[in-house]
Amino acid sequence: MTISVWYHTFGCKANQYDTERMRQELESRGASTVEVPESATAAVLNTCTVTDQADLAARRVIRKLGRRHPDLRIVVAGCSSALKSHEYAAMPEVDGVVAGQDPVAVALEVAPESGLAEGDEEPIGGVLLRTNPRGSRGWMKIQDGCDRKCSFCATRVARGASRSRPIEELVAEARLLAGSHSELVLTGIHIGHYGLDLARGSSLSALCRRLLDDVPGVRFRLGSIEATEVDDSLLEMFGASEGLLAPHLHVPLQSGSDQVLQRMRRWHTREQYRRRVLEIAGRVHILGLGADIIVGFPGETEEDHARTRALVEELPYTYLHVFPYSVREGTAAADLPERVPGHVAAERSRELREIGVSKGSAHAAGRVGTEALVAVETETRGLTGDYLRVCVASPAVPGTLVRARLSGAPSDLRVAAGATGRSALPVLAAATD
Repeated sequence: MTISVWYHTFGCKANQYDTERMRQELESRGASTVEVPESATAAVLNTCTVTDQADLAARRVIRKLGRRHPDLRIVVAGCSSALKSHEYAAMPEVDGVVAGQDPVAVALEVAPESGLAEGDEEPIGGVLLRTNPRGSRGWMKIQDGCDRKCSFCATRVARGASRSRPIEELVAEARLLAGSHSELVLTGIHIGHYGLDLARGSSLSALCRRLLDDVPGVRFRLGSIEATEVDDSLLEMFGASEGLLAPHLHVPLQSGSDQVLQRMRRWHTREQYRRRVLEIAGRVHILGLGADIIVGFPGETEEDHARTRALVEELPYTYLHVFPYSVREGTAAADLPERVPGHVAAERSRELREIGVSKGSAHAAGRVGTEALVAVETETRGLTGDYLRVCVASPAVPGTLVRARLSGAPSDLRVAAGATGRSALPVLAAATD
């Protein structure tokens, strides 16, 4: 029987990487990948548990698949299944559950007749990811798990302790992925702790230095990283790499109130975060800067929210991800008193999102007429190093890098004519507006 698999990924870039490893493993066993469930004999759902809504979304998709495609073999994996495997196994639509992200375990659930005995250590698909066929940008997971104990986070419980992949393995994988992708995103659950469990001298900055030296002509982008874990070596590389280490940082804030940060069990104060972000912005000339913020955390007062709002207004963010607090079973925060009413959290979210949109528009306006290194994603769209999506005014080759000036309105930036920069990079001469 021919096995055709449809994949659906919830959540973060680490999850997207894990899905690609599952796909590669199954394809190596003879399965094919299809783009719609109507063409599939099996479906793999890689779940997320960062919020209650993520869990609910997975269940909705499972029930919908079961109703519309009763003969489809449904396998559930990922963070939510790691915490709630019995609940998913009890769903009548579900045929198999993997408590985590192991691609071999997923393959055994989808295709148990594939010939690999349970317990074999070597995946048929190999350890290294070769390509991400979903787009011109590829993900590369450099570590998994987290040793922090934020009171609101269930992902740490689902993923376990921090575990880093060896630098040599990551360089080898980057070389493979560079054959198909002009940009590689270094992702994980807590990438700022990369290398702490490896030999002395291993660190995120050491990894980035090796990748820039050994895999030339590819842009590397850091995934989410704590502001207090961005060291001076990384800041130097932003400038010295000529844009091949993307000038973009996503630095979770969560709250601008020390009282709330303490209840969240964060390890930094408001001032430590503020000072480091301002130092970073002062040393990286053009910087895409994003943050996660949780509003309505138990006990958050109007004064606490005002402190967060003041900090957001002060710092040079270019976008924000704002979430109302969501209770997660099994976390310390689930038992905290003084719950914030939903309508209050929603209004605080709206307020901060509006500030984020305003800051993003101002950043885009300041980029008009300046140079950008653009990763071409489609024939007409691309992404700058500082995380601005732009229109490519004439057909381009997806998977290439273009250095050119930006033109147009802030809400519709375009790659303009007159490209300059590294001669080793493909250059697109785009039409003038």
